[in-house]
Amino acid sequence: MTTDTNTPPTPARASRRGLLRAAVAGTAVAGAGLAVGAAPPAAAAPVGCARPDTPAEALRELAAGNRRWRAFRERHPHESPAVRRQLVEGQHPFAVVLGCIDSRVPPELVFDQGLGDLMTVRAAGEVLDEAVLGSVAYGVLELDIPLVVVLGHQSCGAVKAAVHADETGERLPNHIQYIADQIRPAIDRTQQGAARVDATITAQVRLVRQRLAAEPDLAGRVAAGRLAIVGARYELTDQAVRTLPLRDR
Repeated sequence: MTTDTNTPPTPARASRRGLLRAAVAGTAVAGAGLAVGAAPPAAAAPVGCARPDTPAEALRELAAGNRRWRAFRERHPHESPAVRRQLVEGQHPFAVVLGCIDSRVPPELVFDQGLGDLMTVRAAGEVLDEAVLGSVAYGVLELDIPLVVVLGHQSCGAVKAAVHADETGERLPNHIQYIADQIRPAIDRTQQGAARVDATITAQVRLVRQRLAAEPDLAGRVAAGRLAIVGARYELTDQAVRTLPLRDR
């Protein structure tokens, strides 16, 4: 279903969007690293800094933060009492990071960002369901965030479990099987063993990015240059985040 941007919203839809905005206001590239070519103004950025307002600016900020992380020169920005007081009035993050639940890959740390900088959405294996998709869309459509990063990572346990279940036919416990079922379309059957797991990690990131980019509301912003949706991988061995080339499986 597509949306005609020239058609006024229905009263019900306008009311829902108004409630969402009121809630927000009242809430007291490839291979070598991150790289891409505005969003309307909103709330102020944290004290003493300018918020990245374009996809390219947002990517540069994340790349700079990851370089600091890798070099053990983290700044841990935007944690001061002044910033905390300011953020009581509202938030204006510059990127959505959809990442895995893995405890070794917290986005605020690997990108060296602070309070109010990132909207993080985490699901095992970056699996999309309605809640995850709605969370990403909320950040983009209601907070005018210009960048979405789908962040996979080396040695992803969710992907390992999905590949194992697919190869053996073993049924995983309860809701974990749902995760495996969602990852199964990304399994790279051209590879074997550890190479299959690693290739599937990359394929899953690409598949999720592709699904997000196909969402009509998000696709319209991408076409207008107001949003970029990027796939990336975090490598545990060297702590680097590298963007993935756009490519269909």
